[in-house]
Amino acid sequence: MSRSIAEQVAILMHGVEYGDRQLAERMTQELRERLAEGRPLKVYCGYDPTAPDIHLGHTVTMRKLRQFQDLGHEVTFLIGTFTGQIGGDPSDKDSVRSQQTPEQVAENTRTYAEQAFKILDRERTIVRYNADWLSKLSFEEVIRLASCFTVQQFLARDNFRKRWDAKDPIWMHEFFYALMQSYDAVMLETDVQLGGTEQLFNLMAGRKLQETFGQRPQVCIVMPILVGTDGHMRMSKSTGNYIGVNEPPGEQYGKVMSLPDKAMSSYFNLVTRWSPEEVAGLEKDLAGGRLHPMEAKHRLAREVVEIFHGKEAADQARTRFEQLHQKRDLPQDMPGFTLSEPMKLLDLMVASGLVPSKSEGRRLIRQGGVQLDGRRISDLNAVVVTDGASVLRVGKRRFLRLERT
Repeated sequence: MSRSIAEQVAILMHGVEYGDRQLAERMTQELRERLAEGRPLKVYCGYDPTAPDIHLGHTVTMRKLRQFQDLGHEVTFLIGTFTGQIGGDPSDKDSVRSQQTPEQVAENTRTYAEQAFKILDRERTIVRYNADWLSKLSFEEVIRLASCFTVQQFLARDNFRKRWDAKDPIWMHEFFYALMQSYDAVMLETDVQLGGTEQLFNLMAGRKLQETFGQRPQVCIVMPILVGTDGHMRMSKSTGNYIGVNEPPGEQYGKVMSLPDKAMSSYFNLVTRWSPEEVAGLEKDLAGGRLHPMEAKHRLAREVVEIFHGKEAADQARTRFEQLHQKRDLPQDMPGFTLSEPMKLLDLMVASGLVPSKSEGRRLIRQGGVQLDGRRISDLNAVVVTDGASVLRVGKRRFLRLERT
């Protein structure tokens, strides 16, 4: 059954975040005009393979892409095989990203599309690689692209302005990222480009470059940034606060259950398949005391696992979690440790006396002997955050109850 233009606009613009009412109204109107043409729109989002795994943060825009697919539009999943070589988009960073070799990018790219198909419809997804056109640009062509923008426009961006004011270096190659992403829009002749809120400058630059090339400027749809398991920092593998789409069901379930209560609404809206009405009902029940936050978190954890592993795996993950955390026989006199803010796991283990040194802590982590709420921790750079009901276990007999100030 086809949807009306009004229904499509309501679905596709739900959850977007511009931070500017006039821009939101303009993008909504332009989307409405394109839909009125009665043709499948060309829609894309680009993903730089700066790490080999996709996490829930990436799936926020993928879920919006899937909505476009379900409404009959043409979706391109663009892998940044060229932009990834400069380390990815600097938009969300206050310092320069490290560059990658073509070999590193190729290795990270190997499973990107396959992971994306956990959200996107494999049969209706076009996969492209921007090295196919960016690597062929001549220096003369790059100069012509650069002539479309001013240095002042780039320095007005928040992350570059902070580094400028702090007298931190801003490297020339970082300016070229927006040029490359803009050229992607030109080469794909896109109607709509998706991105996170930190990429708005790049998406708007794509509109300008499309006009320069005689194309109709794209509609820009920007989605909020998903916070990580610590509840306040952007989800990122480098900070250890991520939930990977390829992680085992138990790992995913346990990580979702470790989320601070304040982060649940964001996850309800950004990573689930729940309708706006279902989310509103959950939040109303939570606010009215008819639904306990722990049960709401169980529902969220189950939904996340079911998306990536199926219903049976989700059922089993909940059963195992309850066996580990609600029916386990933990020592009643275990020592406590108060966390006033997120803390690196190794620092916590040493500060609490669980291990005598960081080297001993690293050895135990590598051997799989460290668990947080029954979930094995394998990341040496993991950051620990708790809502006041967590237990850290080292080896078979050392326990620590984590409390929050």
